[in-house]
Amino acid sequence: MSNATIKKTTAMQVWTPLNNKFFETFSYLPPMTDAEISRQVDYVVSNGWTPCLEFAGAESAYTSNENCVRMQNTTCLYYDNRYWTMWKLPMFGCTDGGQVLREVQACRRAFPDAYIRVVGFDPVRQVQVTGFLVNRPASVRDYQGPSTRSV
Repeated sequence: MSNATIKKTTAMQVWTPLNNKFFETFSYLPPMTDAEISRQVDYVVSNGWTPCLEFAGAESAYTSNENCVRMQNTTCLYYDNRYWTMWKLPMFGCTDGGQVLREVQACRRAFPDAYIRVVGFDPVRQVQVTGFLVNRPASVRDYQGPSTRSV
């Protein structure tokens, strides 16, 4: 395959399904800097979405049989351990990405060994429309670059 200048087949990767865990949008990337987080938060706020911080300890951030209560007779689209603990309330009416960054920093100080993510809720559709990891505990070594996630 080629579009005359780029061979697309060389850019394609096959992601291995074995021990290939990651979180939300952008979690396949190296940890984001505060400036990169700020740009993503500004995007959330500029779209009128409500930002919210969630966090979970390293031992319970990933879904597993050991840390989840399994519900019986569930329907499609049910996710175990989908929700983490909320940091305060969602930031309704937030218009400044700096407010969210200050809360991310406060959450990091309070829970340095926790995964932290920012999620954005659309107030019209009343659903989560984005989510991305903003903190990995320093003690974990679960991040893998794209080159080690594919075969």
